[in-house]
Amino acid sequence: MGNWLVNHWFSAAVVAAWLGINIFLFTYYFLFFDRNEQYFYTREILGSALAWARASAKCLNFNSMLILLPVCRNLLSFLRGTCACCRRTLRKQLDHNLAFHKLVAYALALFTAVHTIAHLFNLERYNCSQQAPGGSLAAIVSKLHLQGNNWLNPIHSNHTTPEYVAFTTIPGLTGVIITLALILMVTSSTEFIRRNYFEVFWYTHHLFIVYFAGLIIHGIAGLVRGQTPQSMREAPPRLCAPCLLDRDCGYCCCKEPEFGSIPAEVGGLRSGGMWTLVLELQLQKKGFRMEVGQYIFVNCPAVSLLEWHPFTLTSAPEEDFFSIHIRAAGDWTEGVIDTFQQRTEMPRIKVDGPFGTASEDVFQYEVAMLVGAGIGVTPFASILKSIWYKFQHADQALKTKKIYFYWLCRDTGAFAWFNDLLASLEQKMAESGKADFLTYRLFLTGWDTSIANNAALNFDTVTDTVTGLRHKTIFGRPMWNTEFAAVATAHPRSVVGVFLCGPEALAKSLQRSCHQHSSLDPRKVQFYFNKENF
Repeated sequence: MGNWLVNHWFSAAVVAAWLGINIFLFTYYFLFFDRNEQYFYTREILGSALAWARASAKCLNFNSMLILLPVCRNLLSFLRGTCACCRRTLRKQLDHNLAFHKLVAYALALFTAVHTIAHLFNLERYNCSQQAPGGSLAAIVSKLHLQGNNWLNPIHSNHTTPEYVAFTTIPGLTGVIITLALILMVTSSTEFIRRNYFEVFWYTHHLFIVYFAGLIIHGIAGLVRGQTPQSMREAPPRLCAPCLLDRDCGYCCCKEPEFGSIPAEVGGLRSGGMWTLVLELQLQKKGFRMEVGQYIFVNCPAVSLLEWHPFTLTSAPEEDFFSIHIRAAGDWTEGVIDTFQQRTEMPRIKVDGPFGTASEDVFQYEVAMLVGAGIGVTPFASILKSIWYKFQHADQALKTKKIYFYWLCRDTGAFAWFNDLLASLEQKMAESGKADFLTYRLFLTGWDTSIANNAALNFDTVTDTVTGLRHKTIFGRPMWNTEFAAVATAHPRSVVGVFLCGPEALAKSLQRSCHQHSSLDPRKVQFYFNKENF
């Protein structure tokens, strides 16, 4: 538990604050609408469903304000830049933006369900009160001011149904549209859909425009009403309610209560197998500025006018171009690769970015562990290239003293495009007398018997038979506890940054190792986990 706090205490504090605000808003407004005298007559009709609907609406308002902030990429890049002088603990929180975005989305789904169910009860009770005999207080106030604008019950006819109100009024219709948009966005953002049908996820997520447009006008009509302040002074409900039930009582001098709209529930917005083909795309900078590990969004109009996909920059800031590597992993990526292969003219490419990621902080650590899985090696290509340039220019400001690089691939073809860079780094480090600066380990997680036999027969050769590099390829997966223990022993008083670009299962394994091998003593080794998020 103590090691977990070393890496996640600030994230836990942010989530606790968010939960605290939601609990406070829900509790405060639930009690407010359940006890306030202004809604005495409304509660006579609706009961506790009024408080459930209004309290959940306030929480929906709060979370709708937050939902876009974690995915405002320009804002995150700006904050990362302004936080450059802050502690790494604060900067690391920007890398959990998507996790927080999902958390807020789950809260929206929960409060939407509560809000919708409560209003379904409200509509049924409005209808029952309108059709009930005139003896009850709920029936009496339901029939007041039906010809004017001071009514309390929005159902004015015994022939009207709750379904008719739900689909013919502004709050009802926009509520249905908002709920459908939210359901489509949430269900299409599951891991299976995003991995296999990215276009479905991409297009349905643009329903956020419909969601927020409906949200703005949802409460305009003000179907749920309370007693007006002036009427509260002239006809206090506790005092005058008996007079409505019995016109012969001693308080018949009371005026009939008048009702008006209460504040809208949601206000305006405040936020702004085999290794497949890989295409390296190099583009001229022309004023484009970048840092290591950043990513851009790319659009190819020849393939799709609307689709934008994120790609990590594989070039170094010191180079006079910027590059990305596109792996064929779906309809869009395959379409882009086919377009470049078939056309004689270079197709037009649009770029949005760059945007910051966790990998920007790699040079803030004395020791760094870089873990890439498959094409997830791309952010580390940028980092390793930048290190190569820094050694060429004898950069004295380089804080990092040691880098451990781990690359996990399913087949031998995956190593091909990165071999030249690693070979150049090996040579440059040796010439600079810093051969120990970079330790890299390549893991082949899928192989056949012929590959294994060939590697065993040529084990004593200087270079590896799979990659041609000096370091031998390891068959199988890393034993992370052993790797972390070795790093902790080699650097007993260092702060080690662990950076991953890879699947969630690997992230969980690395997080556990970071927690297990971090010392509670701040003077000893500490492992800080950082993961790429798009």
